[in-house]
Amino acid sequence: MGDYFSYYEVENLGNGTGSYYGYSERTIVNGTEMIGGISGDGIVSAKYNFSWAWSNSTGGVNTGTTSGNFTFSSVTFLYVNGTDNQTGYVNPTVWFWINNSTQKGSAFELLNTEMTLKSRSYSYYLPSQSRNVGTIFAQGSSSYPRIYEHEQFMATYTWKAYFDQSTGYVVGYGYVEHDTNSSGDGFGYTDYLNVTSTSYTLTVAAAGNSGIAQYVGYIVAIVLVIVVVGILIYALSRRRRRLPEHPSQQPPVPAPGPPPEPVNFTPKQPPVQQIVIKEVVKVKCRYCGALIDSTAETCPLCGAPRT
Repeated sequence: MGDYFSYYEVENLGNGTGSYYGYSERTIVNGTEMIGGISGDGIVSAKYNFSWAWSNSTGGVNTGTTSGNFTFSSVTFLYVNGTDNQTGYVNPTVWFWINNSTQKGSAFELLNTEMTLKSRSYSYYLPSQSRNVGTIFAQGSSSYPRIYEHEQFMATYTWKAYFDQSTGYVVGYGYVEHDTNSSGDGFGYTDYLNVTSTSYTLTVAAAGNSGIAQYVGYIVAIVLVIVVVGILIYALSRRRRRLPEHPSQQPPVPAPGPPPEPVNFTPKQPPVQQIVIKEVVKVKCRYCGALIDSTAETCPLCGAPRT
């Protein structure tokens, strides 16, 4: 067979509640799946390798690489001898390849999840090629008990996967999970994967397919309508705002009036005249008893001296 594909994967843990509030993890994976020869009984030999980089919100970091060999059945799609580092599953099927003749509405498995084929002509936007490709779209939802950091959680998830129409190999997927426990602790987990290169040519998305391309077309059309309406409104507003013509003659300038009187804060009343009244003290004459001025030297009645 000799097919291979490389992929880029991002896993995020976050949106925590309870003891997981504010905590997050992120893992970035770059990997390759290589499909080798096939035996007469349909057993396919394969290799895998990937590198990963992990970090969390408390400053922890870790990196590593993993590789190995495995086999699977091209008839049942079950792993036969080993896996590509898949753990915690019971007799799982491969996650990266399906029978591309499966019809819409049919059920099949990826790993241990039952999937339903939703569309055989889904236009899927592939970031690595900046274009839409024709895919087979399947979706599955389920729940399972999960052990994380020695705690028991109940996990519920939805898995959306997209496969090449011509070969049946995976093009991308989106996995969304929410975990909770009886103590009120919980977190969200997401896993998004897209192929970055393939040894085969991916199917070109057919015109008119549902998917991102169609919605992008709607968005572009809406934006164009908004722009055109905006231009028309601007043009009409400019037309209504024409400046009035200037008059042929300027109105005469009125003659200046008399200057205002200066402000005078001096009172307009005659000054007040001051009248000083001098009082003279009277004393008795010690000889005749008459009242005489205290300044007189002799009594004007008897002629006796005042003192």
